[in-house]
Amino acid sequence: MDKQREGISARKRRNRLLYVAVSIVVVSGVTYAVSRLENAAPRVDLNTVWVDTVRRGPMVREVRGIGKLVPREVRWIPANTIGRVERIVVLPGSAVEPDDIIVEMSNSVLVQDAENAVWQLKGREADLINLKVQLEGNLLQLMSGLAQIEAAYKQAQLEAEINEELYADGLVADLTLKLSRVRAEELETRLDIERRRLSFQEGAMEPQIAAMEADVEQFRAQANLLKKQVASLHVRAGASGVLQRMSVEEGQQITLGESIFQVVDPSDLKAVIRVPETQARDVQIGQSATVDTRNGVVVGEVTRVDPNVENGTVAVDIHLDGELPRGSRPNLTVEGRIELENLADVLFVGRPAFGRESATVAVFRFEPGGDEAVRTSVLFGRMSVSEIEVVEGLQPGDRIILSDTSNWDDYERLVVN
Repeated sequence: MDKQREGISARKRRNRLLYVAVSIVVVSGVTYAVSRLENAAPRVDLNTVWVDTVRRGPMVREVRGIGKLVPREVRWIPANTIGRVERIVVLPGSAVEPDDIIVEMSNSVLVQDAENAVWQLKGREADLINLKVQLEGNLLQLMSGLAQIEAAYKQAQLEAEINEELYADGLVADLTLKLSRVRAEELETRLDIERRRLSFQEGAMEPQIAAMEADVEQFRAQANLLKKQVASLHVRAGASGVLQRMSVEEGQQITLGESIFQVVDPSDLKAVIRVPETQARDVQIGQSATVDTRNGVVVGEVTRVDPNVENGTVAVDIHLDGELPRGSRPNLTVEGRIELENLADVLFVGRPAFGRESATVAVFRFEPGGDEAVRTSVLFGRMSVSEIEVVEGLQPGDRIILSDTSNWDDYERLVVN
Protein backbone atom coordinates (compact mmCIF):
# COMPACT_ATOMS: atom_id res chain seq x y z
CA MET A 1 0.00 0.00 0.00
CA ASP A 2 1.34 3.41 -1.11
CA LYS A 3 1.87 6.11 1.47
CA GLN A 4 -0.12 9.36 0.86
CA ARG A 5 2.26 12.23 0.42
CA GLU A 6 1.54 14.96 2.84
CA GLY A 7 1.30 18.70 1.77
CA ILE A 8 0.64 18.15 -1.96
CA SER A 9 -3.07 19.04 -1.81
CA ALA A 10 -2.41 22.15 0.26
CA ARG A 11 0.19 23.37 -2.25
CA LYS A 12 -2.20 22.94 -5.15
CA ARG A 13 -4.87 24.99 -3.42
CA ARG A 14 -2.41 27.81 -2.70
CA ASN A 15 -1.25 27.90 -6.33
CA ARG A 16 -4.83 28.13 -7.66
CA LEU A 17 -5.64 31.01 -5.29
CA LEU A 18 -2.47 32.79 -6.37
CA TYR A 19 -3.34 32.41 -10.07
CA VAL A 20 -6.87 33.80 -9.51
CA ALA A 21 -5.55 36.80 -7.58
CA VAL A 22 -2.98 37.64 -10.25
CA SER A 23 -5.62 37.34 -13.02
CA ILE A 24 -7.96 39.73 -11.20
CA VAL A 25 -5.20 42.28 -10.77
CA VAL A 26 -4.17 42.07 -14.44
CA VAL A 27 -7.73 42.39 -15.74
CA SER A 28 -8.42 45.36 -13.45
CA GLY A 29 -5.26 47.07 -14.58
CA VAL A 30 -6.02 46.59 -18.23
CA THR A 31 -9.61 47.83 -17.75
CA TYR A 32 -8.40 50.91 -15.94
CA ALA A 33 -5.81 51.64 -18.61
CA VAL A 34 -8.36 51.28 -21.40
CA SER A 35 -10.75 53.57 -19.57
CA ARG A 36 -8.06 56.20 -19.39
CA LEU A 37 -7.45 56.17 -23.14
CA GLU A 38 -9.28 58.72 -25.32
CA ASN A 39 -11.32 57.61 -28.35
CA ALA A 40 -9.30 58.00 -31.48
CA ALA A 41 -10.48 61.05 -33.51
CA PRO A 42 -12.39 59.92 -36.63
CA ARG A 43 -11.35 61.15 -40.05
CA VAL A 44 -13.88 63.15 -42.11
CA ASP A 45 -13.71 64.05 -45.78
CA LEU A 46 -13.91 67.85 -46.17
CA ASN A 47 -16.05 67.45 -49.28
CA THR A 48 -18.78 65.76 -47.23
CA VAL A 49 -19.32 68.57 -44.71
CA TRP A 50 -20.48 72.16 -44.97
CA VAL A 51 -18.02 74.67 -43.51
CA ASP A 52 -18.47 78.41 -42.94
CA THR A 53 -16.40 81.24 -41.47
CA VAL A 54 -17.54 83.52 -38.64
CA ARG A 55 -17.63 87.17 -39.72
CA ARG A 56 -18.72 90.56 -38.41
CA GLY A 57 -20.88 93.00 -40.33
CA PRO A 58 -24.47 93.70 -41.40
CA MET A 59 -26.94 90.82 -41.27
CA VAL A 60 -30.45 90.87 -42.72
CA ARG A 61 -32.81 88.88 -40.54
CA GLU A 62 -35.44 87.08 -42.61
CA VAL A 63 -38.02 84.34 -42.38
CA ARG A 64 -38.90 82.03 -45.23
CA GLY A 65 -42.11 80.27 -46.17
CA ILE A 66 -43.61 78.22 -48.97
CA GLY A 67 -47.02 79.10 -50.35
CA LYS A 68 -49.08 79.82 -53.45
CA LEU A 69 -50.26 82.66 -55.62
CA VAL A 70 -53.97 83.26 -55.05
CA PRO A 71 -56.38 85.81 -56.56
CA ARG A 72 -56.92 88.94 -54.49
CA GLU A 73 -60.65 88.73 -55.20
CA VAL A 74 -62.48 85.44 -55.62
CA ARG A 75 -66.07 85.63 -56.87
CA TRP A 76 -68.29 82.62 -56.18
CA ILE A 77 -71.45 82.70 -58.31
CA PRO A 78 -74.43 81.19 -56.43
CA ALA A 79 -77.72 79.82 -57.72
CA ASN A 80 -80.53 82.38 -57.45
CA THR A 81 -83.14 79.64 -57.64
CA ILE A 82 -83.47 75.90 -57.40
CA GLY A 83 -83.09 73.91 -60.58
CA ARG A 84 -81.48 71.03 -62.41
CA VAL A 85 -78.22 71.50 -64.33
CA GLU A 86 -78.99 70.80 -67.99
CA ARG A 87 -75.73 71.93 -69.60
CA ILE A 88 -72.33 73.31 -68.63
CA VAL A 89 -71.56 75.79 -71.38
CA VAL A 90 -68.07 76.95 -70.36
CA LEU A 91 -65.32 74.82 -68.79
CA PRO A 92 -62.74 75.95 -66.16
CA GLY A 93 -59.76 77.80 -67.56
CA SER A 94 -61.79 79.78 -70.10
CA ALA A 95 -61.85 83.57 -70.20
CA VAL A 96 -65.34 84.93 -69.50
CA GLU A 97 -67.23 88.24 -69.63
CA PRO A 98 -70.02 89.34 -67.25
CA ASP A 99 -72.91 88.39 -69.60
CA ASP A 100 -71.50 85.03 -70.71
CA ILE A 101 -73.79 82.09 -69.89
CA ILE A 102 -71.80 79.49 -67.95
CA VAL A 103 -74.47 77.01 -66.82
CA GLU A 104 -77.99 76.32 -68.07
CA MET A 105 -80.58 74.99 -65.59
CA SER A 106 -84.24 73.98 -65.81
CA ASN A 107 -87.24 74.27 -63.49
CA SER A 108 -90.64 73.64 -65.11
CA VAL A 109 -92.56 74.56 -61.94
CA LEU A 110 -90.85 77.94 -61.78
CA VAL A 111 -91.57 78.65 -65.43
CA GLN A 112 -95.28 77.83 -64.92
CA ASP A 113 -95.47 79.99 -61.80
CA ALA A 114 -93.92 82.88 -63.72
CA GLU A 115 -96.51 82.56 -66.51
CA ASN A 116 -99.35 82.43 -63.96
CA ALA A 117 -97.99 85.52 -62.24
CA VAL A 118 -97.99 87.41 -65.54
CA TRP A 119 -101.65 86.56 -66.18
CA GLN A 120 -102.62 87.46 -62.61
CA LEU A 121 -100.86 90.80 -63.06
CA LYS A 122 -102.77 91.47 -66.25
CA GLY A 123 -106.05 90.66 -64.45
CA ARG A 124 -105.22 93.07 -61.63
CA GLU A 125 -104.29 95.79 -64.11
CA ALA A 126 -107.69 95.30 -65.82
CA ASP A 127 -109.41 95.54 -62.42
CA LEU A 128 -107.59 98.81 -61.78
CA ILE A 129 -108.72 100.26 -65.10
CA ASN A 130 -112.32 99.11 -64.42
CA LEU A 131 -112.25 100.70 -60.96
CA LYS A 132 -111.05 104.02 -62.38
CA VAL A 133 -113.84 103.93 -64.98
CA GLN A 134 -116.48 103.16 -62.35
CA LEU A 135 -115.29 105.88 -60.02
CA GLU A 136 -115.09 108.37 -62.85
CA GLY A 137 -118.64 107.44 -63.94
CA ASN A 138 -119.97 107.83 -60.41
CA LEU A 139 -118.27 111.19 -60.17
CA LEU A 140 -119.83 112.37 -63.43
CA GLN A 141 -123.28 111.25 -62.26
CA LEU A 142 -122.87 113.21 -59.04
CA MET A 143 -121.67 116.24 -60.95
CA SER A 144 -124.67 115.95 -63.31
CA GLY A 145 -127.13 115.67 -60.42
CA LEU A 146 -125.47 118.58 -58.68
CA ALA A 147 -125.83 120.70 -61.83
CA GLN A 148 -129.54 119.86 -62.11
CA ILE A 149 -130.24 120.68 -58.48
CA GLU A 150 -128.23 123.87 -58.74
CA ALA A 151 -130.30 124.93 -61.78
CA ALA A 152 -133.57 124.06 -60.02
CA TYR A 153 -132.43 125.98 -56.93
CA LYS A 154 -131.66 129.09 -58.96
CA GLN A 155 -135.03 128.83 -60.67
CA ALA A 156 -136.86 128.38 -57.33
CA GLN A 157 -134.92 131.29 -55.85
CA LEU A 158 -135.91 133.48 -58.80
CA GLU A 159 -139.57 132.49 -58.49
CA ALA A 160 -139.50 133.30 -54.76
CA GLU A 161 -138.08 136.75 -55.48
CA ILE A 162 -140.79 137.43 -58.13
CA ASN A 163 -143.53 136.23 -55.83
CA GLU A 164 -142.29 138.55 -53.13
CA GLU A 165 -142.62 141.53 -55.51
CA LEU A 166 -146.05 140.40 -56.67
CA TYR A 167 -147.13 139.78 -53.10
CA ALA A 168 -146.08 143.33 -52.23
CA ASP A 169 -148.32 144.56 -55.04
CA GLY A 170 -151.12 142.26 -53.90
CA LEU A 171 -151.03 140.18 -57.06
CA VAL A 172 -150.31 136.75 -55.44
CA ALA A 173 -151.64 135.07 -52.38
CA ASP A 174 -149.63 134.62 -49.20
CA LEU A 175 -149.68 130.82 -49.62
CA THR A 176 -148.07 131.06 -53.05
CA LEU A 177 -145.27 133.18 -51.63
CA LYS A 178 -144.67 130.75 -48.78
CA LEU A 179 -144.62 127.71 -51.08
CA SER A 180 -142.04 129.34 -53.38
CA ARG A 181 -139.85 130.14 -50.37
CA VAL A 182 -140.12 126.55 -49.01
CA ARG A 183 -139.20 125.12 -52.41
CA ALA A 184 -136.17 127.40 -52.69
CA GLU A 185 -135.00 126.44 -49.19
CA GLU A 186 -135.47 122.73 -49.95
CA LEU A 187 -133.43 122.96 -53.13
CA GLU A 188 -130.73 124.92 -51.27
CA THR A 189 -130.46 122.11 -48.74
CA ARG A 190 -130.34 119.45 -51.46
CA LEU A 191 -127.70 121.50 -53.27
CA ASP A 192 -125.54 121.58 -50.12
CA ILE A 193 -125.93 117.81 -49.66
CA GLU A 194 -125.03 117.10 -53.29
CA ARG A 195 -121.95 119.28 -53.03
CA ARG A 196 -120.85 117.33 -49.96
CA ARG A 197 -121.48 114.02 -51.77
CA LEU A 198 -119.39 115.22 -54.70
CA SER A 199 -116.58 116.33 -52.40
CA PHE A 200 -116.68 113.01 -50.53
CA GLN A 201 -116.64 111.06 -53.79
CA GLU A 202 -113.64 113.02 -55.05
CA GLY A 203 -111.83 112.38 -51.76
CA ALA A 204 -112.71 108.66 -51.74
CA MET A 205 -111.50 108.01 -55.26
CA GLU A 206 -107.80 108.52 -54.53
CA PRO A 207 -107.46 105.99 -51.65
CA GLN A 208 -109.51 103.39 -53.57
CA ILE A 209 -107.30 103.79 -56.62
CA ALA A 210 -104.13 103.81 -54.43
CA ALA A 211 -105.19 100.57 -52.74
CA MET A 212 -105.83 98.90 -56.08
CA GLU A 213 -102.54 100.27 -57.51
CA ALA A 214 -100.65 98.88 -54.49
CA ASP A 215 -102.25 95.51 -55.13
CA VAL A 216 -101.23 95.71 -58.78
CA GLU A 217 -97.66 96.65 -57.81
CA GLN A 218 -97.50 93.66 -55.49
CA PHE A 219 -98.52 91.36 -58.33
CA ARG A 220 -96.07 93.13 -60.64
CA ALA A 221 -93.22 92.66 -58.16
CA GLN A 222 -94.07 88.98 -57.82
CA ALA A 223 -94.21 88.57 -61.59
CA ASN A 224 -90.87 90.40 -62.02
CA LEU A 225 -89.26 88.27 -59.29
CA LEU A 226 -90.38 85.07 -60.95
CA LYS A 227 -89.27 86.45 -64.31
CA LYS A 228 -85.79 87.15 -62.91
CA GLN A 229 -85.66 83.69 -61.38
CA VAL A 230 -86.53 82.16 -64.73
CA ALA A 231 -83.81 84.29 -66.35
CA SER A 232 -81.37 83.17 -63.62
CA LEU A 233 -81.77 79.59 -64.82
CA HIS A 234 -79.17 80.74 -67.35
CA VAL A 235 -76.35 81.41 -64.88
CA ARG A 236 -73.98 84.12 -66.12
CA ALA A 237 -70.38 84.86 -65.19
CA GLY A 238 -71.20 88.19 -63.53
CA ALA A 239 -67.61 89.48 -63.89
CA SER A 240 -64.70 89.55 -66.30
CA GLY A 241 -61.91 87.08 -65.63
CA VAL A 242 -61.17 83.38 -65.84
CA LEU A 243 -63.49 80.54 -64.84
CA GLN A 244 -61.38 79.03 -62.06
CA ARG A 245 -63.53 76.22 -60.70
CA MET A 246 -66.82 74.43 -61.47
CA SER A 247 -68.50 72.82 -58.45
CA VAL A 248 -71.51 71.20 -60.19
CA GLU A 249 -72.06 68.64 -62.92
CA GLU A 250 -74.75 68.03 -65.50
CA GLY A 251 -77.89 66.43 -64.08
CA GLN A 252 -77.23 67.69 -60.55
CA GLN A 253 -80.08 69.26 -58.57
CA ILE A 254 -79.10 72.71 -57.28
CA THR A 255 -80.51 74.39 -54.18
CA LEU A 256 -81.08 78.11 -53.68
CA GLY A 257 -77.83 79.89 -52.79
CA GLU A 258 -75.57 76.94 -53.62
CA SER A 259 -72.21 77.97 -55.12
CA ILE A 260 -71.95 76.89 -58.75
CA PHE A 261 -68.62 78.18 -60.08
CA GLN A 262 -65.75 80.53 -59.28
CA VAL A 263 -64.50 83.46 -61.36
CA VAL A 264 -61.16 85.14 -60.63
CA ASP A 265 -59.03 87.89 -62.11
CA PRO A 266 -55.72 86.14 -63.00
CA SER A 267 -53.90 89.46 -63.36
CA ASP A 268 -54.56 90.52 -59.76
CA LEU A 269 -52.75 87.98 -57.56
CA LYS A 270 -51.21 87.94 -54.10
CA ALA A 271 -48.89 85.47 -52.39
CA VAL A 272 -50.01 83.52 -49.34
CA ILE A 273 -47.08 81.79 -47.65
CA ARG A 274 -46.95 79.72 -44.47
CA VAL A 275 -44.32 80.67 -41.88
CA PRO A 276 -43.34 78.48 -38.87
CA GLU A 277 -45.25 79.67 -35.82
CA THR A 278 -41.99 80.10 -33.86
CA GLN A 279 -40.84 82.74 -36.37
CA ALA A 280 -44.23 84.29 -37.15
CA ARG A 281 -44.24 86.29 -33.91
CA ASP A 282 -41.82 88.77 -35.48
CA VAL A 283 -43.77 89.19 -38.73
CA GLN A 284 -45.59 92.54 -38.91
CA ILE A 285 -47.85 94.21 -41.47
CA GLY A 286 -45.88 96.55 -43.71
CA GLN A 287 -42.62 94.57 -43.69
CA SER A 288 -40.80 94.18 -47.01
CA ALA A 289 -40.85 90.80 -48.72
CA THR A 290 -39.72 89.05 -51.90
CA VAL A 291 -41.55 86.24 -53.67
CA ASP A 292 -39.76 83.77 -55.94
CA THR A 293 -42.04 82.28 -58.60
CA ARG A 294 -39.21 80.11 -60.02
CA ASN A 295 -39.46 82.31 -63.09
CA GLY A 296 -38.57 85.59 -61.45
CA VAL A 297 -38.57 87.44 -58.13
CA VAL A 298 -41.24 89.99 -57.22
CA VAL A 299 -40.97 92.60 -54.46
CA GLY A 300 -43.93 92.85 -52.10
CA GLU A 301 -45.22 93.88 -48.71
CA VAL A 302 -46.91 92.02 -45.86
CA THR A 303 -50.60 92.97 -45.73
CA ARG A 304 -52.08 90.37 -43.36
CA VAL A 305 -50.94 87.90 -40.70
CA ASP A 306 -53.43 85.16 -39.89
CA PRO A 307 -54.09 85.07 -36.12
CA ASN A 308 -54.66 81.30 -36.25
CA VAL A 309 -52.06 78.52 -36.29
CA GLU A 310 -52.56 75.54 -38.59
CA ASN A 311 -50.22 72.53 -38.54
CA GLY A 312 -47.54 74.57 -36.80
CA THR A 313 -47.55 77.36 -39.39
CA VAL A 314 -49.14 80.80 -39.81
CA ALA A 315 -50.49 82.14 -43.12
CA VAL A 316 -49.07 85.50 -44.26
CA ASP A 317 -50.51 87.53 -47.17
CA ILE A 318 -48.03 89.44 -49.36
CA HIS A 319 -49.15 92.16 -51.76
CA LEU A 320 -47.06 92.00 -54.95
CA ASP A 321 -45.79 95.25 -56.48
CA GLY A 322 -45.10 95.63 -60.16
CA GLU A 323 -45.61 93.22 -63.03
CA LEU A 324 -45.72 89.52 -62.28
CA PRO A 325 -43.20 87.21 -64.00
CA ARG A 326 -44.33 85.32 -67.04
CA GLY A 327 -46.24 82.16 -66.25
CA SER A 328 -47.68 83.43 -62.98
CA ARG A 329 -51.12 81.96 -62.35
CA PRO A 330 -53.39 81.07 -59.42
CA ASN A 331 -52.19 78.17 -57.22
CA LEU A 332 -48.60 78.46 -58.50
CA THR A 333 -46.19 77.32 -55.75
CA VAL A 334 -43.85 80.12 -54.64
CA GLU A 335 -41.23 80.80 -51.98
CA GLY A 336 -41.44 83.98 -49.95
CA ARG A 337 -38.90 85.77 -47.79
CA ILE A 338 -39.91 88.45 -45.28
CA GLU A 339 -37.34 90.95 -44.01
CA LEU A 340 -37.78 91.26 -40.24
CA GLU A 341 -34.92 93.64 -39.43
CA ASN A 342 -31.53 94.82 -40.68
CA LEU A 343 -28.79 94.32 -38.05
CA ALA A 344 -25.97 96.80 -38.70
CA ASP A 345 -22.96 95.28 -36.88
CA VAL A 346 -23.18 91.76 -35.49
CA LEU A 347 -21.08 88.62 -35.33
CA PHE A 348 -22.72 85.93 -37.43
CA VAL A 349 -22.13 82.71 -39.31
CA GLY A 350 -24.04 80.38 -41.62
CA ARG A 351 -26.94 78.70 -39.87
CA PRO A 352 -25.96 75.20 -38.65
CA ALA A 353 -28.30 72.31 -39.39
CA PHE A 354 -28.93 71.95 -35.64
CA GLY A 355 -28.74 75.66 -34.70
CA ARG A 356 -31.56 77.18 -32.66
CA GLU A 357 -32.33 80.78 -31.82
CA SER A 358 -31.16 81.94 -28.36
CA ALA A 359 -29.71 78.53 -27.50
CA THR A 360 -26.28 77.07 -26.61
CA VAL A 361 -25.17 74.46 -29.13
CA ALA A 362 -22.00 72.37 -29.46
CA VAL A 363 -20.23 72.79 -32.82
CA PHE A 364 -16.91 71.58 -34.22
CA ARG A 365 -14.51 74.52 -34.60
CA PHE A 366 -11.34 74.17 -36.68
CA GLU A 367 -8.06 74.72 -34.88
CA PRO A 368 -6.08 77.62 -36.39
CA GLY A 369 -3.85 76.41 -39.23
CA GLY A 370 -4.72 72.74 -38.71
CA ASP A 371 -7.04 70.04 -39.96
CA GLU A 372 -8.52 69.20 -36.56
CA ALA A 373 -11.97 70.41 -35.43
CA VAL A 374 -12.67 70.65 -31.69
CA ARG A 375 -16.09 70.49 -30.09
CA THR A 376 -16.96 74.00 -28.82
CA SER A 377 -20.04 75.36 -27.02
CA VAL A 378 -21.51 78.38 -28.79
CA LEU A 379 -24.36 80.64 -27.70
CA PHE A 380 -26.43 81.68 -30.70
CA GLY A 381 -28.74 84.71 -30.82
CA ARG A 382 -31.15 85.95 -33.46
CA MET A 383 -31.68 83.71 -36.45
CA SER A 384 -32.33 84.33 -40.13
CA VAL A 385 -33.10 82.03 -43.05
CA SER A 386 -29.48 81.02 -43.74
CA GLU A 387 -27.52 82.89 -41.06
CA ILE A 388 -27.49 83.12 -37.28
CA GLU A 389 -26.05 85.59 -34.80
CA VAL A 390 -23.12 84.49 -32.59
CA VAL A 391 -23.38 85.82 -29.03
CA GLU A 392 -20.35 84.08 -27.50
CA GLY A 393 -18.02 81.12 -28.06
CA LEU A 394 -16.61 82.13 -31.46
CA GLN A 395 -14.48 84.91 -32.90
CA PRO A 396 -14.32 86.48 -36.37
CA GLY A 397 -12.38 84.21 -38.69
CA ASP A 398 -13.24 80.97 -36.85
CA ARG A 399 -14.32 78.16 -39.15
CA ILE A 400 -17.01 75.73 -38.01
CA ILE A 401 -18.83 72.73 -39.43
CA LEU A 402 -22.47 73.56 -40.22
CA SER A 403 -23.50 70.08 -41.32
CA ASP A 404 -25.25 67.59 -39.06
CA THR A 405 -22.56 66.09 -36.77
CA SER A 406 -24.81 63.86 -34.68
CA ASN A 407 -22.86 60.80 -35.89
CA TRP A 408 -19.83 62.07 -33.92
CA ASP A 409 -21.54 62.98 -30.65
CA ASP A 410 -19.16 60.65 -28.77
CA TYR A 411 -16.04 62.43 -30.02
CA GLU A 412 -14.45 65.65 -28.91
CA ARG A 413 -12.25 66.02 -31.99
CA LEU A 414 -12.48 65.37 -35.72
CA VAL A 415 -9.70 65.14 -38.29
CA VAL A 416 -10.92 66.79 -41.49
CA ASN A 417 -8.88 66.29 -44.67
